[in-house]
Amino acid sequence: MTEILPQQRRKLIEHTIEQYGQARVAELAAELDVSEMTVRRDLTYLEHLGVLVKVHGGAMRRGAPTSAEPGFTTKSALQTEEKDAIAAAAAALITPGSSVALSAGTTTFALAHHLTAVENLTVLTNSPRIAEVFWAADSPGRTVILTGGERTPSDALVGPIALESVRGLNVDAFFLGAHGISAERGLTTPNGLEAQLSRALLAAAARTVVVADHTKWGLTGLHSIAELNRVDTVVTDAALPAAARAELEGQDVSVVIAPEPSTPHVG
Repeated sequence: MTEILPQQRRKLIEHTIEQYGQARVAELAAELDVSEMTVRRDLTYLEHLGVLVKVHGGAMRRGAPTSAEPGFTTKSALQTEEKDAIAAAAAALITPGSSVALSAGTTTFALAHHLTAVENLTVLTNSPRIAEVFWAADSPGRTVILTGGERTPSDALVGPIALESVRGLNVDAFFLGAHGISAERGLTTPNGLEAQLSRALLAAAARTVVVADHTKWGLTGLHSIAELNRVDTVVTDAALPAAARAELEGQDVSVVIAPEPSTPHVG
């Protein structure tokens, strides 16, 4: 890659943050073919200009970082290979005949595609996109329950109607795609109604499995869902920092690392 001037590099970083709302140091370094130290210096420079806000491991768009809620389409373009690998590993945890709840989200959307191969599932979800995946598969013996509710930017159905839909139900496993995970704040989301429904689904599940790529670690949304010790398993990718894995396991959370996506051989 041809070396670019610092001003050009910072413009590219600024564009990435503006487009996706956030970015990680490691990913920016790989994309720009520079060291992580160089990226950190650039982020510090841009923060002083008021362009962004530095967070643990990266940066977010300035404004209201804890309440920023990227849309489904925006999030679908991020970490696609990692999400599919995580989804495949999470699907392996489910046996035929189980009842599962899936929160709305792009990783759980990927999970839904893998779960279409599992027979005789009962699926509860607040995501019309996820429900459509199962309906399109048209597998005999499957039951799909879609909550009602008001639609959020991330295509989740939330609010009193959604809560009433899950009242009195019990499922074997709840697969939760979290906006942010941290040792200090646990699981968080920008949307208060989405947090409320996630708590209800967590209470209805015999076990809770969080499906989240490494970029979610260290991010904090405005609303808390649960502490880490309420989670049974986290399925993530190999780029999760060792310190983060130690934090999770210290809370008695089982960590499943999905196999790394295969890459073409170069050279």
